[in-house]
Amino acid sequence: MTVSSSLPEVSASPSDAELVERVRRGDREAYAPLIVRYRLRFGRYAFQLLGNESDAEEALQDAFFRAYRSIDRCREPDRFGAWLFRILVNCCRTAAVRRGRDAAREAPLDSADLIGLAHPKESAISQEEIQQALAELVPEQREAFLLKHVEELSYEEMIELTGVGESALKMRVKRACARLRQLLGDRHDA
Repeated sequence: MTVSSSLPEVSASPSDAELVERVRRGDREAYAPLIVRYRLRFGRYAFQLLGNESDAEEALQDAFFRAYRSIDRCREPDRFGAWLFRILVNCCRTAAVRRGRDAAREAPLDSADLIGLAHPKESAISQEEIQQALAELVPEQREAFLLKHVEELSYEEMIELTGVGESALKMRVKRACARLRQLLGDRHDA
């Protein structure tokens, strides 16, 4: 028995564009799947950048609220995630400035994310050492490093999110890696 090809294909979940259009037409409940879709990944980014759960949660909630409130300004509904991420990056920057400090980071970052930063003899880098080293980076370098090496974004995506030119982003990533190598090496040489 063969299945007729005239049957409509059922999608497992609606696309971002479909959900955005439903929200624009007044279906508030259509926003919930977008939150579920992006909460974990974007929450992890905010946590890594801001260093504590409450600041990260506040920035994430602010980003979701701002995106909902201004969803009509999302020019490319099929790229809602990228648009929301830009909003989140700005919310994190605002939270960091408002907080007015650059405290030691407590967010777990697997040392595998930093492969190539430490010398081979320094393979036993603790989470605490990684977080302390990240905390010592200037915010622009930390942001560029996390976007490139933790979120694994391309430079094109990073440019779109941050509004910073490619050469400046590459320099920030390069300097962040050099500084992290230095910091992690200093800790192990001591």
